Amino acid sequence: MNLALAFAEAARSHRQRPAIFWGEQEFSYDTLIGQARKLSAHLAKEFGVRPGDRVALWLKNCPEFVPALYGILGAGATVVPINNFLKPDEVAYILRDCDANVIITDGTMAEGVSKLSASVPKLRSWNVEEFGGLKNGGSTELAPATSVSEKELAVIIYTSGTTGHPKGAMLSHGNLLSNVESCRQVLQAVDVDRFVVLLPMFHSFMMTVGVLLPTIVGGSLVLVKSLHPPKNILQDIIQHRATILPAIPQFFRTLANAQVPKDFPLRLCISGGAPLPGEILREFNEKMPIPLIEGYGLSEASPVVSLNPIKGPWKAGSIGLPIPDVEVSVQDDDGRVLPQGETGEICVRGGNVMQGYWNRPDETAQALRDGWLLTGDIGHKDEDGYFYITDRKKDMLLVNGINVYPREIEEIIYQFPGIKEAAVIGVPDPRRGEQPLAFVSLAEGKQVEEKALLQFVREKLADYKVPKRVVVMAALPRNATGKILKTALRQQASGGQGNG
Repeated sequence: MNLALAFAEAARSHRQRPAIFWGEQEFSYDTLIGQARKLSAHLAKEFGVRPGDRVALWLKNCPEFVPALYGILGAGATVVPINNFLKPDEVAYILRDCDANVIITDGTMAEGVSKLSASVPKLRSWNVEEFGGLKNGGSTELAPATSVSEKELAVIIYTSGTTGHPKGAMLSHGNLLSNVESCRQVLQAVDVDRFVVLLPMFHSFMMTVGVLLPTIVGGSLVLVKSLHPPKNILQDIIQHRATILPAIPQFFRTLANAQVPKDFPLRLCISGGAPLPGEILREFNEKMPIPLIEGYGLSEASPVVSLNPIKGPWKAGSIGLPIPDVEVSVQDDDGRVLPQGETGEICVRGGNVMQGYWNRPDETAQALRDGWLLTGDIGHKDEDGYFYITDRKKDMLLVNGINVYPREIEEIIYQFPGIKEAAVIGVPDPRRGEQPLAFVSLAEGKQVEEKALLQFVREKLADYKVPKRVVVMAALPRNATGKILKTALRQQASGGQGNG
């Protein structure tokens, strides 16, 4: 079994059922499987794509994302979903790293694609509009790649790297099918479920829970066309009778304060992408009769690892219990499993754990130990088997549920004339979860205009990575070995200095 065959099986059993709701439009499984097969044939014939080749998918949320995803998989190729907030330089790095020479995109990305062509000369792009729209259907005669096994690579998800460059987590067909099946069981997902898709489809959480899961069980996607104002999301949920809502914590605060009808169709809300503040959970539980359950995952685990049980008990601050067929333990630096209550690194084992990082054997060896994935998150387990995350081993920020590594931002700041030292930390943000804050010191006799520096960063990095502001210091605090003390900078920021 592989993902393309699993989707084909669902499509065969639910041919005329709506697979995607998009505003007033509906797209059936028959339409999507036809489009996917049409794309598979097109990739092979026109672009020379062969099994094992990497094909990038750089799309905003749209119905075409689904047949494009399965079309690449049906050709036996590997999907490389790319964050559509990234700038061309960042995308070019990913394309060169995974040696992807074909990119599927749409007309709104034309300017970015033209810039890519200069830095990736072999790149060939294909716009989903060239299909003439999903309504045209496609070939139902071409079978998806039947020879692709579960062990073969399906998706390379790029995650921000501590070295300043993203690294590709290699997920096999088996990894993703395992995670989809575990999620199906724990969410009790069935073919009449309709999943709200408002988070970016390139994100590992959304790709597994919002795209693969519903299309493999024969359910539907309620694909939200516009997130603003939030009432648009509510209208889509009500109009299309959506049943399951995966989203980031900030949205559930909005939902808790919204006016919802008595026959509101949602049966379950899942919070992922960032820790769920206890205050938001309390607000939601007071006002809504629907379970809001917090989960935990990471791209390297396909991504779902744990979830609070649907029927409870729900524990505020906990990431819940491991999902079926996934093991979680707390380990010390030597790999010793620690008893309940003791703090150590959260480690994960199961069929969902990645094969490794693309072309990075050293980093793979650091992340995988005796079959366990070392998450870099610090936490503990309680007497009921519930897990809690208390800190992060890696120096990572979560901005709108997306991983951001300070080192990447620091490397860009150091390129600006006059900068002597740079350090980036995360500060709490009520809307985004966290936001980067930069501290710099200047070379002797130099002056730097904050606006110009931030504009310089904005030209090279995605907008969500741009610091909230820049704090200029005479010198950054360092320890005896010369390492910048970010703990001191965090204390300064939380004390109200530089946090405006």
